[in-house]
Amino acid sequence: MIRAAGILCKSNRDMVRAVVPPLIEWLRVRQVSVFIDQETQVCLEPGGPVSSRDTIGEKIDLAIVLGGDGTLLSAARALRQNPVPILAVNLGALGFLTSITLDELYPVLEQVLENKYRTSQRMMLDAEAHRNGESAGRQCALNDAVASKSSIARMLDFDVYVDHNHVGRYRADGLIVCTPTGSTAYSLAAGGPIVDPELDSFVITPICPHMLTNRPLVVPATATIDLDFGAAEEAAYVTLDGQVGFQLQASDRLTITRSASRVILVRPPNKTYFEVLRNKLRWGER
Repeated sequence: MIRAAGILCKSNRDMVRAVVPPLIEWLRVRQVSVFIDQETQVCLEPGGPVSSRDTIGEKIDLAIVLGGDGTLLSAARALRQNPVPILAVNLGALGFLTSITLDELYPVLEQVLENKYRTSQRMMLDAEAHRNGESAGRQCALNDAVASKSSIARMLDFDVYVDHNHVGRYRADGLIVCTPTGSTAYSLAAGGPIVDPELDSFVITPICPHMLTNRPLVVPATATIDLDFGAAEEAAYVTLDGQVGFQLQASDRLTITRSASRVILVRPPNKTYFEVLRNKLRWGER
């Protein structure tokens, strides 16, 4: 039963002022307590329980995320310790993850409150840098971890290992390690495959590799993926979900594993993943 809902928004004052107040009223009429995050509060008149994104998950049974895929990625990382269902409403452009439209918001919410809704559980990944045998940074992501150059346009040299087995040495602009959810993001643009989001796997996609035979590789989610930058002439930078990251040194080793955290997405009724793909990628159109 949904007793409390949290509203997390993209920082867009006009959108928040137009959509959030009637949504809050709609929920309260139905005896649902409402919490809003601090990013949403700054766009509204004072009033109502406010919480940071890092703690709002402790107080709610449902998260309503209003924005684009970037807003959802940020919310997913913030809520990873409290995996409540996320109803993501697309107010952005493409919206692979936020596939529920604003027109569908209230009908879907009605189904959620009646406990008549579908969910999709998505794996996340953990990326940790190791320096001199110690941790030098750790982040969680829903989409991907990207290792790339941090300064001038020069190729990176690095070795890739899967479960301590040497895959090979890459010369490329960088490397993407993504989840199935992230397979339709940067990895797809770099030539990687689309992977059904219900699967548990990793896709390893080189970015503009020097060797044409370096192709995307799909491995089980149980695998441990290591990137060794000992051969690199310059430092690399690791970006998670295109939003957060940390600097690597030439001697660092990056380890990527499946996270213990998972994301629970509320799925739109009568809309399959393949329908979303057809609509977003315009398959079959000339």
